[in-house]
Amino acid sequence: MIESQTNLLQGTLDMLILKALGPGELHGLGIARRIEQITRGTFQVKPGSLFPALHRMEEAGWLSASWGESENNRRAKYYKLTKKGTKQLGHEQQQWERIALAITAALQTG
Repeated sequence: MIESQTNLLQGTLDMLILKALGPGELHGLGIARRIEQITRGTFQVKPGSLFPALHRMEEAGWLSASWGESENNRRAKYYKLTKKGTKQLGHEQQQWERIALAITAALQTG
């Protein structure tokens, strides 16, 4: 899924993609770079994981896409959050916070 020494729970990639697109639209490589940036280099998303996830999320109505030109004048598909995607991001964040609290509590139990 994501090349890293850290294994992610299923669904975390969706949350990271939605979070990366919060500030505005990006093309695929821009999304991968933003995820690496916001996770301080912990997660590096490979195209083989990213593009199927983007397609699935677009089908779900969480993202809209349009074609444009990238920084190096190449044709690129740009993605942005829809209202449904923004709502899904909120749901994903709440779910993640519950999971993180539960795991923290379990690790602190003697």
